[in-house]
Amino acid sequence: MLQGKDLILATKPYTKENRSKSWLLVLSTLLLLSCCYSLAVFADQLWIQIPSSVFAGLLVVRMFVIYHDYLHKAILQGSAVAKLIFTLFGMFILAPTSVWKRSHDYHHQQNCKLYTSSIGSFPLATKEQYLASSRFEKITYLFIRHPLTIALGYIFAFFWGMCLQSILKSSGKHMDSYAALIFHFGISWSIFSFFGGQSYVFGMLIPALISSAIGSYLFYSQHNYPDANYSKKEDWSYASAALNSSSFLDSTKFTHWITANIGYHHIHHINARIPFYNLPNVYKEMEEFKNPGKTSLSPSDLSKCLRLKLWDAENNKMISLKEI
Repeated sequence: MLQGKDLILATKPYTKENRSKSWLLVLSTLLLLSCCYSLAVFADQLWIQIPSSVFAGLLVVRMFVIYHDYLHKAILQGSAVAKLIFTLFGMFILAPTSVWKRSHDYHHQQNCKLYTSSIGSFPLATKEQYLASSRFEKITYLFIRHPLTIALGYIFAFFWGMCLQSILKSSGKHMDSYAALIFHFGISWSIFSFFGGQSYVFGMLIPALISSAIGSYLFYSQHNYPDANYSKKEDWSYASAALNSSSFLDSTKFTHWITANIGYHHIHHINARIPFYNLPNVYKEMEEFKNPGKTSLSPSDLSKCLRLKLWDAENNKMISLKEI
């Protein structure tokens, strides 16, 4: 069984992009997304608007993962058209390219490393850190990891975390955060003004709430699941963090399609240059990836993941507050 750098190098053949396939999947997703948004905004009947709105939210998740692949330089590099498409999409979903790429690249380099993995990810404190914290620090920490905060990712992860926070901390480095706020809420205001509140709710608000909630939870559960392993800097390795600290989403083909295969997350963390459509092939063909830590979208697994709050270094596992 390959390990470490040898395992990473063995995945290199899978990084080869099929350019035509990339464009086909990007454009077909955009076409479906445009149709759903149009029906959600312009249709008068609720029986058309409601499913169109929900499916638009699901398709935003798919397009977001494809956008994320583009920023990892896995697909469509060197294309001015792709750059324009993904830049506008990033602003539309309140995840401008400069902020997302900076924080997400850091996340990949610090994945599940204790004390330094909070940038670009959900913060994780050890049991000792939590017990030594002030009441205000505990409330803030638990608020960030609260299920309702994750469900309202539209507000807390994207509007606040991606845009406003980047402006407040370093406005000069993230001018596209200003552009994203203007672009996103400009479209929202235009829909509300010209087509009314119902069109805004189904054509903008509901898709944003659904996609952000799913996206936030997926990002949470990818590294906050019962079998996740966190390590100190001296014990940490890139390959080990990918295999032992990144989950596999055990789900249906439809779910993997909607999430553009990001559920094969342990493979993605081994080599982020693998295009999303090649990840299932790696899983099928390489034995090293056959036994990852798993989670799913079942109610029991959702509950198990969301209850996890702290890292118990003594017992080397994630625990809930009740286990302190």
